[in-house]
Amino acid sequence: MKHYVIIVAGGSGSRMHSVVPKQFLLLNGLPVLMHTINAFHACETQPQIIVVLPSDSHDYWNELCAEHGFIIPHQLVSGGETRFHSVKNGIGLIDEDGAIIAIHDAVRPLISKEIIDESYECATQYGNAIVAIKSRDSVRQIKDNRSVSLIRDEIYLIQTPQTFQSAQLKKAYQQPYQAAFTDDASVVEQTGVNINLIGGSYQNIKITFPEDIAIAEFLLTRD
Repeated sequence: MKHYVIIVAGGSGSRMHSVVPKQFLLLNGLPVLMHTINAFHACETQPQIIVVLPSDSHDYWNELCAEHGFIIPHQLVSGGETRFHSVKNGIGLIDEDGAIIAIHDAVRPLISKEIIDESYECATQYGNAIVAIKSRDSVRQIKDNRSVSLIRDEIYLIQTPQTFQSAQLKKAYQQPYQAAFTDDASVVEQTGVNINLIGGSYQNIKITFPEDIAIAEFLLTRD
């Protein structure tokens, strides 16, 4: 059985107030995306790595790899109009039936090797494995112009990787795009498949705002 990871790196620097896309920002001297690739390369599962980048970023990425002596094997594929289309382009590179495929945000560089390996194991056994953490905060929902309290113990915050048996994922991505598809789990769930959650980590942060780089650097230094 073959294992793959599709690392989706289509983000811009808009919320970072940076002209450099956030996946290329330096984190402890290396671009964020390199930390993410390193995490999957270092896990026991050793998946084949596919990186989805905007087509106009490929040359810049290759320059960064040369500059930093980054030689971990990976395939590049161009992104699409939305995250859905970018993931679909990545899936298109995988021909094997019976493969296990993880989808991961390029800007979650602190994912642990243990969680990665567990996600592949659980997806092999149960069909899919979606990394999630319990909400630490009280949550309210705006409904009919009123705020409604939700039961905190029933609220989970979804992270990546989101890992699937290839048959589930390929079937799901044959569907037409819908705006309601916010992640890969929502795409697969639309086909009637049950979604399985596994424990994530509060350190598995998504680099979105400038302060996230400082937090990530602190966490890397502490480890």
